[in-house]
This record gives sequence, structure tokens and C-alpha cells, in this order.
Amino acid sequence: MSSVDKAIEYYNKGEFQSAIDAFSVVLEECPENAELYNNIALCYANLGDYEKAEKNYLKAQELNPKLPQVYINLADIYYRNKDMANGIGLITTGICEIPDNMVLRHYLARFYMEDAKLDLAIDELETILEVQPDNYDVYYDLAKVHFELGNYACAIENFENVLEYKSENPWIYYYLGEAYEANDEIDKALSNFLKAIARNDAFAPAYKKAAILFLARGDYEDAMEYFEDYTKLDIPEEEAGKIRELMERIKKKQNG
Repeated sequence: MSSVDKAIEYYNKGEFQSAIDAFSVVLEECPENAELYNNIALCYANLGDYEKAEKNYLKAQELNPKLPQVYINLADIYYRNKDMANGIGLITTGICEIPDNMVLRHYLARFYMEDAKLDLAIDELETILEVQPDNYDVYYDLAKVHFELGNYACAIENFENVLEYKSENPWIYYYLGEAYEANDEIDKALSNFLKAIARNDAFAPAYKKAAILFLARGDYEDAMEYFEDYTKLDIPEEEAGKIRELMERIKKKQNG
């Protein structure tokens, strides 16, 4: 077994320090190998030593600035540590080196989202969709950005696009319901909350939303039914208690 194979075996077993030692032996023979520095950095990252991981990623980048995995791996560290400035700078450099890499553009968009640079995030996400019109992850991020900006019609359009690929995901129906609700399309909002429940009958947030909308429409019987179902799900007891109190007030109002 070669030294590299041995190092990879250690890595796959989670023996990261042993993997570092093995990769370092190979590095003595191939000191200009960017992938070796990337692999060593991965090991340090798994050990939680982000300072040494960053140092080795940057060395890999210096040796081969067109190695996309280096940018992605180091970006993960910056993102985890909420270091938006270094993350944006790193990925911007990566895009300059590898302009056709849409994964890097998506990382940049997510850094912009986290850094509240939403217009810049939209620019990157729309650029990706020009190349990858079937990228449902990008539609999802674009929907979330538009929702945060209050562009509810655009959020709806993009969540609807996600459903073409993730039609069984209750969260997408839930978010779509929220977007319709914010856009004052209550019937469509309610329909999507019910669709979320149909895909997962233990999906607590959708029960509460559906109950509230039924209540707002004056459909007390349906509201009570969904509030009751909600209290039986896995929710905090304090929350369940508040809902039971609300249900009692509704009953008193109905009884005049």
C-alpha cells in the first residue's frame, strides 16, 4: 500500500492525526503538491484546528489557484466561523481563477445572504440559473432572499419552481404558504399549509399556521380541529398550554 493510500485509509477511519503524519511524509517528496496540502488541511479541520487548516488551504491555493475544492473547503471554515469578509474575498478570488465554476458562485451568494448583501446575492443566483436552469437549490435560496426583501410574488414564483423538483418536501409547501400569506393570498396560503401536512402528518408548524388562518376566516370548527391536533404533536408543553388557553377563549366566544 502506498503512503497516500495509507493516509487516505487513516482519514476514512477518522484517524486524522495519523493521516496528517502520513500525508506529511509524502509531502516531503512532493512539496509542490497542492492536493496534499488540501488533504492535510481537511484533517486539521476535522480535528477542529482551524488555524492550521486555514494555513494549509492557503498554501494549497498558492500552489494551485485553480483547485476549486480548496476554495470550497476553506469557505466552509469561514462560513462556520461567521467570517464573512474573508469568505467573500476568498470566493471572489476563486471565481476570478475559475469563472465557470457555479458551485463557487453559489457559495458567494450564500456569503452575501449571510452578510445581508441581498441584492448581490440575487445577482449571483440569477447568474447561476442562466447556466443551470434546473438548479432547485438556487431557486430555493432566491425565494428566501426575495421573501426577506418583501418581494413576495418573486418568492412565490421561486418556491413554485422548487416544487417541480421537491414535490414531497413539506418545508417547501410551508415556506410557499408563508409567502402567499405575506402576499395576502390567504386561500392559497392555507392550501399549501394543508399540503405540507398531507406530506408529513406530524409537521407541527403547518398545523398551527392552518389553524390560525381558519380562525382568521371565521372557520372556528376547522381552527379548533387543527389547534387540537397541534397540541398532540411534539411541541413544548408551554406552547401547548397557550394553545389550550386560546381554544378555551374560542369556545367561550362561540357560546356567547
